Amino acid sequence: MKRQNIQPETLAARVVGGHVLYSHAVTVTGGRTIYVAGQLARDKNGNVVGAGDMRAQIRQVGENIKAALTAAGATLADIVKTNTYVTDIEEFFKHVDVRMEYFRALPTSTTVEVRRLAHPDLLVEIEAVAVVYEGTGG
Repeated sequence: MKRQNIQPETLAARVVGGHVLYSHAVTVTGGRTIYVAGQLARDKNGNVVGAGDMRAQIRQVGENIKAALTAAGATLADIVKTNTYVTDIEEFFKHVDVRMEYFRALPTSTTVEVRRLAHPDLLVEIEAVAVVYEGTGG
């Protein structure tokens, strides 16, 4: 599988807290595609984690995505696309360091502020697309 992150010189790179947040384009040749449903800050029993704490919720969502990818035979480094829904975009951008712990492979990314998620205590939801190589011989 071949992956290439693309940052065209004619497009501005979004930088927050010294981190480039995403790639404008990612190309992947070969591999199996994995779609991860929007993950919320819930533990394995369905309880909300980090009510009122965006930082804690981003971390829980990252761990949930990691668990889903592991179950599908992939890693966080295989992510090529994320869609993020937040109830407060300014608060979300205060915690870029946590996001980078999980998405440092610079997938393409869309972030949208929404009025509400599935439960009033939830602040962030992230869905992901990953591609993994399954062939032989590299």
